[in-house]
Amino acid sequence: MAAASYEEALRRLLAHEGGYTNDAADPGGPTNFGITIADYRAYMKPDASAADVKAMRVDEAKRIYRSRYWDAQRCDDLPTGVDYAVLDYGVNSGIGRSGRVLRRALTLADDSSIVNDAVIATAREADPRALIVAICDERLTFLQSLKTWAVFGKGWGRRVADVKAGALDMAAAHPAPLAPSAKPAGVVAAVLAAIQAMFRR
Repeated sequence: MAAASYEEALRRLLAHEGGYTNDAADPGGPTNFGITIADYRAYMKPDASAADVKAMRVDEAKRIYRSRYWDAQRCDDLPTGVDYAVLDYGVNSGIGRSGRVLRRALTLADDSSIVNDAVIATAREADPRALIVAICDERLTFLQSLKTWAVFGKGWGRRVADVKAGALDMAAAHPAPLAPSAKPAGVVAAVLAAIQAMFRR
């Protein structure tokens, strides 16, 4: 289960986010640890100012990441590595987009961004490495289409490459178990083979 990878995924994410920024070219506005002023107001302090965002504690940021991004996208239920790729995409581009891209990568309808039971079941049956690559490649293509690519593109591209490599490392270190639907079929096949061998004797 991917629940155990939350701390590693968050550690990797925070390594990219850094501290306080308030770049006029960034639509997120005042941001700290990757948490925008809008999210800080929604989850911590409704009337928060830029100064409040600047004074944000890392434990506050972690609580927001857990609720706003990790839990909202059911990352505990996704394969290890895929969870990190989805988390990081959701933080940068919104969980509406990351949820739809996850569905699209799984060849499911992307008319919703909700990560439901059908999405989880399909993700568990997919090759996690191929899924990570598909998500990250789409993410890079999307970012390159934005008008702010000229300003932030170098850093964005480096981050996507790092996320892809990190997610693939996580997937390799924690291979997904055999999909439940595949286990009975394997058992039945083994039993049938044993029976057939007995009759051939």
